[in-house]
Amino acid sequence: MRICLTTHARACMQQRGICVEALADLLEFGSSVPARGGADIVFFDKNEAQRLRRTRGLRGRDHLHQLYALIDARGTVITVGHRYRRIARHHA
Repeated sequence: MRICLTTHARACMQQRGICVEALADLLEFGSSVPARGGADIVFFDKNEAQRLRRTRGLRGRDHLHQLYALIDARGTVITVGHRYRRIARHHA
């Protein structure tokens, strides 16, 4: 899987200690909700993160369920980080 990153996203990954493998797992297995400006927020809910840890044996990624990525309409990662608040899911 090829991941397109902005310069800002690369800098955020480096500053926040987020490895490419964790981002790839997030993009492949994470949930997504619409954000402002036509972008999507991709994140793990707690159950998805636990299931991924069990199936892949990911012991070193303790904060896997706190990762998020902001993705534009073309699929480019705009930014990544660790979330500290719940992501609101608006049900229509």
